[in-house]
Amino acid sequence: MAKTAAKKKNDDGRKLVASNRKARHDYLIEDTFEAGLVLMGTEVKALRMGRASLVDGWASFSGDELYLEGVHIPEYVSGTWTNHTPRRRRKLLLHRKELDRIMHKTRESGHTIVPLQLYFKDGRAKVEIAIAKGKKEYDKRHALRERQDRREAERELGANRG
Repeated sequence: MAKTAAKKKNDDGRKLVASNRKARHDYLIEDTFEAGLVLMGTEVKALRMGRASLVDGWASFSGDELYLEGVHIPEYVSGTWTNHTPRRRRKLLLHRKELDRIMHKTRESGHTIVPLQLYFKDGRAKVEIAIAKGKKEYDKRHALRERQDRREAERELGANRG
């Protein structure tokens, strides 16, 4: 989901720009990685304004390099003719061992790479990506039912205490 304003820094120096809550609903997250991004200057400025959307994003391999695709970083308002295109491919920066592990996992059927969060860490843009497997419709309903039951139980405990 796109956030309109940049968030405050967390205890670990992270300043959240955008998060993809729908990914945790639609996919079963198996493993997560933190990757750097190759960005243009106007993209960094747009991100610092807190504008981005990860909803339609995914990552794919081109040769032996990993690219982030479908992520929307809107054009920088004060940019000139050097402005970026909002949905361009962006190279992800990971160690070779991590890339090999991700490539091996995604070769298994049903696995994909989705972005979970986009944030600044110590002034550098980072993206948290996950190796995920798509959930079936009944799994989604089951997860929603469990969450609702947990909320109702907490509500009842709170009503009994007060």
